[in-house]
Amino acid sequence: MNLRAKAMSLFLLGLVRLLTGAQARWHGCPPKAEQRIYFANHQSHADLVLIWAALPQELRSITRPIAARDYWTTSNLKRFITAEVFNAVYVERERKGDEDPLQPLIDALESGDSLILFPEGTRGFAEDPQPFKSGLYNLAQRFPEVVLIPAWIHNVQRVMPKGEVVPVPVLCSVTFGEPMQLGAEEPRTEFLARARAAVMSLRDV
Repeated sequence: MNLRAKAMSLFLLGLVRLLTGAQARWHGCPPKAEQRIYFANHQSHADLVLIWAALPQELRSITRPIAARDYWTTSNLKRFITAEVFNAVYVERERKGDEDPLQPLIDALESGDSLILFPEGTRGFAEDPQPFKSGLYNLAQRFPEVVLIPAWIHNVQRVMPKGEVVPVPVLCSVTFGEPMQLGAEEPRTEFLARARAAVMSLRDV
């Protein structure tokens, strides 16, 4: 990370913690420097930033959030933050030709990185998460040795209410749950429903 990116990292970390507290609650697992996929509910563009800020520094340095290319590259500032500060993995939300939309994630996992992803795919505005898409299942099937960690993000949608441009200070937290794994010959629909339930079970912890 260059000096400019490091300065922006410290600024964003301070800003996010000032506005939200960015508290991490390790309910079902300790913070550990092992290869993981953190998967969480998705209600705000700030979700990516909040989970990043909630992780301890030694985990932030090895964990890459997934960022939608069509949103996070629409300005030089967004592109700089996601590419240089977060070292994000850009993904396409719409399949283009024969390209596998999971390939950037596969490449990151093959290189030993941990990931932060949102299996709903797009932001939801209901209290419950939307049904999970198949990406998490496909990655769990291909990388059985990677630890899957469910997480629930509390209150982040209130930091930037819809239609507002100025963040509102609200205490937020991220609860990390017990590791889970894909069962032997477990059907895709059952695994995704179980993963979604694991995320939702952390809501009231």
